[in-house]
Amino acid sequence: MTSAEKPSTGRRRKAPSANSRYLDRDLNWLEFNRRVLREALDDRTPLLERVNFLAIFTSNLDEFVMKRVYGLRERIHAGISTTREEGAYTDESLLHVIHKRIQELLHLQASAYHTAIKPALAAKGIHLLGWKDLSEAERQQATGRFEKSVFPVLTPLCVDMGHPFPFISNLSLSLGLTVTDPVDGVTAFARIKIPDTLPQWVQLDATATHGTYRFVSLVDLVAHHLDRLFPRMRISNILPFRITRNAEVDSDLDDVQDLLQAVEEQVRQRRVECVLRLETPPKADHVTRKILMDALQLGKEDTYELPGLLEYRTLRVIAALPLPALKYAPWTPVTPRRLRGEESQIFDVLQAGDMLVHHPYESFDESVLRLVRDAVEDPEVLAIKMTLYRTGQNSPFVPLLIRAAERGKQVACLVEIKARFDEYDNIILAQQMERAGVHVVYGVEGLKTHTKTTLVVRREQGELRCYGHIGTGNYHHQTARLYVDTSLLTCRPELTADLVDLFNSLTGHFIQREYRHLLVAPANMKRRFLELIRRESEHQHAGRPAHILAKMNQLEDRDICEALYAASQAGVRVDLIVRGFCTLRPRVPGLSDQITVLSVIGRFLEHSRIFHFRNGAEDPRDGDFFIGSADWMYRNLEGRIEAIAPVEDRLARAELWRLLEIHLTDRRSVWEMKADGTYEQRQPTSLEASPEACGSHEWLMREGLRPGAWE
Repeated sequence: MTSAEKPSTGRRRKAPSANSRYLDRDLNWLEFNRRVLREALDDRTPLLERVNFLAIFTSNLDEFVMKRVYGLRERIHAGISTTREEGAYTDESLLHVIHKRIQELLHLQASAYHTAIKPALAAKGIHLLGWKDLSEAERQQATGRFEKSVFPVLTPLCVDMGHPFPFISNLSLSLGLTVTDPVDGVTAFARIKIPDTLPQWVQLDATATHGTYRFVSLVDLVAHHLDRLFPRMRISNILPFRITRNAEVDSDLDDVQDLLQAVEEQVRQRRVECVLRLETPPKADHVTRKILMDALQLGKEDTYELPGLLEYRTLRVIAALPLPALKYAPWTPVTPRRLRGEESQIFDVLQAGDMLVHHPYESFDESVLRLVRDAVEDPEVLAIKMTLYRTGQNSPFVPLLIRAAERGKQVACLVEIKARFDEYDNIILAQQMERAGVHVVYGVEGLKTHTKTTLVVRREQGELRCYGHIGTGNYHHQTARLYVDTSLLTCRPELTADLVDLFNSLTGHFIQREYRHLLVAPANMKRRFLELIRRESEHQHAGRPAHILAKMNQLEDRDICEALYAASQAGVRVDLIVRGFCTLRPRVPGLSDQITVLSVIGRFLEHSRIFHFRNGAEDPRDGDFFIGSADWMYRNLEGRIEAIAPVEDRLARAELWRLLEIHLTDRRSVWEMKADGTYEQRQPTSLEASPEACGSHEWLMREGLRPGAWE
């Protein structure tokens, strides 16, 4: 029996009340992170990938606390707490449940680390050690490393009349302690930051050459050399700790004249926002913990005891060890079939028909990036327009757009500088492009620009032809190897005409209310989706084939959910593939009998948004298909600029249907939601090579390597 087949170690939670139509968003998000953590427990996953899932779980949980806990706390402190509709939680009771749920997950993570992963690493010659585990020779070696590479970086900070409580940066590891002067007996609190610029696991020399890796924790290394930082002082009450600050900075950016300056100030403000969480080891020194709680203004439920590591993200250096046998087999995305060969010209290929590209199975660089690269080099291309939401510091698109502007092409780029946690990088990239002559736009007032679209205008035989890209993922060539996304490359005039209008709207700072074929938020997208859902109910009533199959990251928009409930009650089969949180409750008698909610968790992060409506067609491939940037969330449908494109090409629709079917038959990577909001992982009924047994990701990689795949 694999770890994934064992009963969940988590305590069963009470289902929402029978009259509750929705699950709580925050608790359902924690259920998503539980599924991520279960990948670390699953011994079918390669060992170092399990280590990486421990780090991913911590990163996800950090983001949850930074983004979601602050609002609850502020409402409670302001005395405006109200009863939530979802399960009748008050803000106070929800915060209490969140604390308990997080503590439960942290214990599950620690159990996975101590009882499963750490012993398995040791069996493979990878030893994660504390100071007490080192031999005398290793201690001497570690001390030498401390003196040479660690000690000069450390900064001891004491709190006394002349030194206020030190600033503690977000998500930083620290040591708190008490120092006592043996002469006069005066004591003081001190804090040492564990430098995040140094490796958090220090490898002992000459071990890897013998097939063994031995590491000592940097926290332990510093803790056992505190006498070097406080010579002749008595040291006591040592406590490792970690804090988390709020990331939801209140700032009405749209009322600020200089948007760039406002965002820069918002990023700086985030560094000093209030502390939301204190993490310590169990049975922590109560004196030091009380000092920290008082100084940081934290209560009991803001403090978490971690029976494992304080910072699992440090394990990424372990996951990166050069041990291919303990990792997923390497994967190189294949070049789309129609673009293979040196003679293929992307503009000629698209004139012959639309191209659907499925990343990371098919290459992002050899399709989307190639479209822009070829447009820059082609003398017949007159203009290039793009939206950039998250693209990375080393984005290949930025130098390409700069080169295009330098060559005299009309280049416009909308850079969303309000993309959370990427604000600073986006400001730098935008300024680089502006200096080179690119027309940079910083977003539309009151809305984030989240659409992933590109428009290329080319002169052909004395006329202009437009080429477009509409995608589900960011223009980020690194995550394109890790995220599952879908791209539509087209020169269909009906779609590119809408793209022209969309870009004119973005650069002209106005909201166009109608589009011919694109679904654009907040203009017509939500209305069109509601119409498409209702149309399936009409087909069902008339006895025609009806089916809704939608894949996305999150689902919580109430109007969409109510429409899906109505469709289910009309007898329409509704299959939802939702990676993250979903507040809709499936399989509730009389409410959502026909609705199934699945979540795919595995090697790649499922990020694509694909929507299928059967529309009375006998063959599902003749139904309506759409792809684009928006989830079915209120913020996507009402508060962002998003674009969803219809897929008209018959071969492309067949490919989308095949991809969706693979997810529906997957019994390796798929979790199914029950009516109470908990999830159960499906188990294969056959060991034969198939999507059911291999899982979606493995199966699609195998198919991509077959000659003539996806023709």
